Amino acid sequence: MHIDVAAMLFYIVYMTNNTTLSDLDRLTQAALPHVGFDGWSDETLRRACEDTQINADAALLAAPRGVLDIIANWSAQMDAEMLARMDAADLKSMKIRQRVTFAVQSRLEAIGTHDEAARRARARLLLHDAATLGAELIWATSDAIWTGLSDPSTDFNWYSKRAVLSAVYTSSLAAWLNDETPQKAKAKAFLDRRIENVMEFEKAKANFRKLTKDLPDPARVLAGLRYGGRRRA
Repeated sequence: MHIDVAAMLFYIVYMTNNTTLSDLDRLTQAALPHVGFDGWSDETLRRACEDTQINADAALLAAPRGVLDIIANWSAQMDAEMLARMDAADLKSMKIRQRVTFAVQSRLEAIGTHDEAARRARARLLLHDAATLGAELIWATSDAIWTGLSDPSTDFNWYSKRAVLSAVYTSSLAAWLNDETPQKAKAKAFLDRRIENVMEFEKAKANFRKLTKDLPDPARVLAGLRYGGRRRA
């Protein structure tokens, strides 16, 4: 019998802090097996209600936006599982590149056996009524990763790191869901390459800062050119 140790760890951590699952959590877990047949649809939500014996009024209260709230909650559950894996790992012994790779891969592995549900979630989030939600969920995952890694960045770096990681995660998720090789070997290799590209970019950015530290700030120079005459007037 195969046991997913990481998933079991997440379950233990989750249940330690939540003695009873909320209606939204129950609906989320009940919906996943139906998504492969009915998509992220009202029918899937109806079947989840039947499986959990949650009535329509309670379901509306738990998920006012219907399946969109189910998708958002599933994403949050996977973020929590990722953080549990990160907390259990010896991150301090890893280089920053390895830490980021481990975090992103942990998030992808949290999908478990629900690749089809994840594929359909991506498609559902591309529709006009969910485009903002899709971006918010990706940003939340990237923020969870950097926060979980205790990243000390502030100001512009805080935003840029999350923006870059959002792009890495989005492309890696696509590769993961399209990979049918054993153990997702191709997707893991793709992720390694993307992280390497990010590290090279960070090194180049750091070198550029060192080379230009004694030069005038371009933004300040341009501002002076634009507003200098007005200020003298």
